[in-house]
Amino acid sequence: MENVVLIIHLLLALGLIAVVLLQRSEGGGLGMGGGGGGAMSGRAAATAMTKLTWILAIAFIATSITLTILAAQKSSGSSVLDRITLPAGQDAGAADAPSSPLGSDLLPPAQGDNAPLVPSAD
Repeated sequence: MENVVLIIHLLLALGLIAVVLLQRSEGGGLGMGGGGGGAMSGRAAATAMTKLTWILAIAFIATSITLTILAAQKSSGSSVLDRITLPAGQDAGAADAPSSPLGSDLLPPAQGDNAPLVPSAD
């Protein structure tokens, strides 16, 4: 179901891009003129391209909302952490606690017959 809605959504997006690019420029955007004529009315007549643009835009928004609802239903009740699989032989408590170094790992090596680690001030 989700794949069908996604394909329709992509086709609507491509159709909307094509219809918008095919429309005639009415000018006025960023100061670029496109003619205009003498009698400019406040309301332009709705052409077939404008109606098609509105229909595609409404359908695009509807499929966007539908995809959002489908994704929310699919992920409800589960977490990303629930999908993590632990290696064999490891329990969940050990996976949560980070491994800390042992106390002997923090100390310098024991001085025996080896040369001193810090040079003397002789």
